[in-house]
Amino acid sequence: MLLGRRVLSFVLAGAVLSSGAGVAAYQFLGNPSAAQAADKEEKKERHSHIHAAIHELREARKDLKEGDHDFGGHREEAIKSIDHSIEQLEKALKWAHEHEK
Repeated sequence: MLLGRRVLSFVLAGAVLSSGAGVAAYQFLGNPSAAQAADKEEKKERHSHIHAAIHELREARKDLKEGDHDFGGHREEAIKSIDHSIEQLEKALKWAHEHEK
């Protein structure tokens, strides 16, 4: 009976490892940098809309700066507003990072 359980354990362990789940678990549990990357990704996902907004604001700023007109006189003020918005969002993320453990 004990031998049967031992064989079953090896078979199940082999199945898990060959399925890729064991490899993923090993990479995550056995590799601190992978765990840190996963933690960072989780925190990023926690505020994914804020990160996306920052990205889109930077792209909009680039479009405004590289535009071949001044957008009806609104370019300068729009760029200032974008810069202020990015600054505030980055401060919000910094605060969240410091207070969410």
